[in-house]
Amino acid sequence: MPEETIEMTKKALHRLRAVEAVAEGRLKQGQAAEQLGVTTRQVKRLVAAYRRDGAGALVSQRVGRPSNRRLKEPVREAIRALLVERYADFGPTLACEKLREVHGMAVSVETVRGLQIELALWKPKRRKAARAYQLRARRGRFGEPIQIDGSPHDWFEGRSGRCTLLVFIDDATGRLVQLGFFPAETTAAYMQLLRAHLERHGRPVALYSDRHSIFRLTREEAANGHTLTQFGRALAGLEIEAIQAHSPQAKGRVERANQTLQDRLVKELRLRGIDAMVAANAFLPEFIADYNRRFAVAPSIEEDAHRTLAHRPRELDLLLCEHHERVLSKNLALQFRNVLYQVRHDGPGYRLRGAKVTVCALPSGEVTLLYDGRELPYTTYRKGEHPPPPADDKTLNARVDAALATQHRTSKPGADHPWRRPAIPGAATAAPSPAAPAV
Repeated sequence: MPEETIEMTKKALHRLRAVEAVAEGRLKQGQAAEQLGVTTRQVKRLVAAYRRDGAGALVSQRVGRPSNRRLKEPVREAIRALLVERYADFGPTLACEKLREVHGMAVSVETVRGLQIELALWKPKRRKAARAYQLRARRGRFGEPIQIDGSPHDWFEGRSGRCTLLVFIDDATGRLVQLGFFPAETTAAYMQLLRAHLERHGRPVALYSDRHSIFRLTREEAANGHTLTQFGRALAGLEIEAIQAHSPQAKGRVERANQTLQDRLVKELRLRGIDAMVAANAFLPEFIADYNRRFAVAPSIEEDAHRTLAHRPRELDLLLCEHHERVLSKNLALQFRNVLYQVRHDGPGYRLRGAKVTVCALPSGEVTLLYDGRELPYTTYRKGEHPPPPADDKTLNARVDAALATQHRTSKPGADHPWRRPAIPGAATAAPSPAAPAV
């Protein structure tokens, strides 16, 4: 008769050794109960079962059988259908959240992951060998600093043109404080989002960014005597420290947020049928509230580091815009973007001749002339075409998309087109004759 093979876990093997010792009189029942973490009465039952049926009596009868808590097959089939039809490219965590919130199916993330693996919808990512970076603890207070970045991406998955999402995230809490869709990552876009942050929260201690030319001078600008970019000048006027990161890993909080947004926000826009920046910007407050509820943490110091905004709306208008310096001529005129401006003055205006004037170009198209902090009245005498602004790697796509939207494709002229009509009225269009052979 072949010997019987019994598969046992480490826990069952430990129980068998204790029960054998009690059955052979090498161990007392109280000592065995203490080792196994059960009562003395349970040890008596185990010893009796061992003497009656042998070692097999100590193996759980549930081994190899499905769990009693396993989902019923109709429920599993319904989840499979939803994963294939609606959430084929969702990660396990996000798919689990949608199943619970939208369909009322409370299942675990690992159950969803297992079903996705079964349906070949999920493959674990192979991580690269990560370079070691020095860890940095979160700052203690909300608003010191705010990490900012732009994330160009196909946010509408081809339903509309590509655009850029600007992200403001707090370092201390991981809270998204501002989001905004814009055609490209530009100084004007950052100033617009910064103004929304200032009006809602006040002035943060610092803004932590990358080393894009929006935040850091290029070599050519520094060689021409410039000391600050347009955005840096606005931050200096608001007494906000501008800090640039040495590497993407240094501002990892906003970089990781970008990855999460490119996954979750894209899918939320798809589920709601949003395919335009206006509708997407209207949806962002709801998304921010849900994101912060899931991922934000409490600051280690409850005090808010933001300072009160003391600037009036008109002062913010003139601060958060482009500034350019011009010198007034003898007749108190200057030229800016092919437009001639002449300052109106009650007196002779000798004092303003040769004066340096700041030209403020507001996003609305308004132009304001400032001298010693005062607005100067002016008259426009000549207008010309504005020269196109230079493009960089982050604005090129937006410029090309705008050109495609305004240009018309050429088509083949119709039969009645003037090009197809004969030059002399009444003359017939003769078919071309074959070339005569050369003599």
